[in-house]
Amino acid sequence: MGFFLETLFGGLMAGMLYSLIALGFVLIYKASGVFNFAQGAMVLFAALAMARFAEWFPKWFGFESLLLANLLAFIAAMALMVVLAWAIERLCLSKLVNQEGITLLMATLGIAYFLDGFGQTLFGSDIYSINVGMPKDPAFILEGMFEGGVMVSKEDLVAAVIAALLVVVLALFFQKTKTGRALRAVADDHQAAQSIGIPLNKIWVIVWSVAGFAALIAGIIWGSKLGVQFTLSLVALKALPVVILGGLTSVPGAIIGGLIIGVGEKLSEIYIGPMLGGGIEIWFAYVLALGFLLVRPQGLFGEKIIDRV
Repeated sequence: MGFFLETLFGGLMAGMLYSLIALGFVLIYKASGVFNFAQGAMVLFAALAMARFAEWFPKWFGFESLLLANLLAFIAAMALMVVLAWAIERLCLSKLVNQEGITLLMATLGIAYFLDGFGQTLFGSDIYSINVGMPKDPAFILEGMFEGGVMVSKEDLVAAVIAALLVVVLALFFQKTKTGRALRAVADDHQAAQSIGIPLNKIWVIVWSVAGFAALIAGIIWGSKLGVQFTLSLVALKALPVVILGGLTSVPGAIIGGLIIGVGEKLSEIYIGPMLGGGIEIWFAYVLALGFLLVRPQGLFGEKIIDRV
């Protein structure tokens, strides 16, 4: 039972990180009606910026404080993501207002490849580390219930708590604030939103900035765990099945979907993987998402679209 709980907790904590990345997909889809394939590249770009700024700033300004280096690097990386959001809106999205969804989808694919290449140009293509002081030692809980207790990674636990808090804050922002309601209006109908005075260009900059902030937090957490390398964008794409499972328009769906996939892939790898030769954790999420597309394409919490003629 103790081993099962270790696997379960590990899956829940990984699921929260998937939910954090998936939230970026959901936010942009709700505001623009386009599936943002660039979200994984944004996670990588933000992590690269954080890692390299934290390395460069102490050399440039002559201080040795890790805390100060990380704080300045975070501010600079977030500022860079806001500038990036403004540039994407100004140079790309503003030219594609009211275009077909496939046009916007292809635009995000182009943005993803651009960010991958531009990130290498700016920051290099080596493997970099992010040290934000997250604990690396394991912790043992429930020692009174199970012999030896249940081992939990402190780093995963801290990361999951940070991800959960950010998901809650962003969900409240989207549901309760005036800007959040404006984002939903823009998603429903661009022209109608513009006709009642909602500035489309401003809304898109805001939502891409918020998605960039989520990408930065996710990039810091994953970069601290795995190192900042160009496979990080592939890890971030694990959020694709999450949004398919939870629903493209649902913030709670992104959370529940992330937890289901995080737990499902860990348990299946441990208990089913040996019977199938291993490697199930790699494809479990995508097979589960395919199953949902066949029986419930709108996801668990997505809105079912009915065309009436």
